[in-house]
Amino acid sequence: MENVKKLTINQWAEDDRPREKMMVKGASALSDAELLAILVGSGNTEETAVELMRRLMMDCGNNLNNLGRWGVNEFSQYKGMGPAKSITIMAALELGRRRTVQDVEERVAIRCSQDIYKLFHPIMRDLPLEEFWVLLLNQAGKVIDKMRISIGGIAGTVVDVRPVLREALLKHATQIAAVHNHPSGNCKPSNEDKAVTECLRKASGTMNIRLIDHVIVSESCYYSFADEGLI
Repeated sequence: MENVKKLTINQWAEDDRPREKMMVKGASALSDAELLAILVGSGNTEETAVELMRRLMMDCGNNLNNLGRWGVNEFSQYKGMGPAKSITIMAALELGRRRTVQDVEERVAIRCSQDIYKLFHPIMRDLPLEEFWVLLLNQAGKVIDKMRISIGGIAGTVVDVRPVLREALLKHATQIAAVHNHPSGNCKPSNEDKAVTECLRKASGTMNIRLIDHVIVSESCYYSFADEGLI
């Protein structure tokens, strides 16, 4: 059988080279795999960077959200994907996530549970562990700050209401919203979630700070204590 020499990217037709293609046609003309190939720069002895990234994307369902959950261990399963290349992709995906968060934060007024979900979904959708955050608001419902209070395990996180109230008082917040994620994807609140909500509601009330909601966020849904009449 005749051996076929593999072409490097530099030997491809100019229109097929991702860097040149981006310069001529713009970033929107490139596939996800081609954009990733620009980041990693090279493939391995059997595959070009584009071919390697196409295979990688296929293995994550051609979904950048799925790829955003990968760590160095997942990338290292592919020949040619050392820590430097892996971290380059992870950093790029993190920048994309932060851009999404900043776009959402331009809508600073919180009017309903969906506003809270839109603000926190980009932050929490890929988290492997539970995190508890507090959203600090002024009297007009505009965001003063958002703060992570604690990080727990896969099944739950321990919440101390004291740092929540301390931050609210320091930032002169008159309203707060509690937010945490369920990595399992199940938005239904646990008994512990209900107990924390009631404890926080009572404690904040003594400081004349109103708990407007407690929102549980998962990748594809959310649960609002306020919408369910539990606050």
